[in-house]
Amino acid sequence: MLPSWLAETYVPRSRARDAAASALRARAAADELSRDGAEIRYVRTTFLPDDETCFHLFEAASTEAVDEAVNRAGLGRARVVEVVEEPAAGRSES
Repeated sequence: MLPSWLAETYVPRSRARDAAASALRARAAADELSRDGAEIRYVRTTFLPDDETCFHLFEAASTEAVDEAVNRAGLGRARVVEVVEEPAAGRSES
């Protein structure tokens, strides 16, 4: 399993539609890099309009692969950080 990475970008609330478009570009960039042999997969995008922040979640072998996806997707300046996710404890499925 590949490590998870968040690419954090600024998206003004007035340009909320850009968040949806950026998700499509992030997926396309990751798919292109994967076809070129990079170990990367786009997972999802989360937009926080009140914070004017957009998070693009990737699984990738390296931060360099995510940086390249961000560049190819034209997401602008992004802060890329590794993510550790844990399942919710004590949660029962009904």
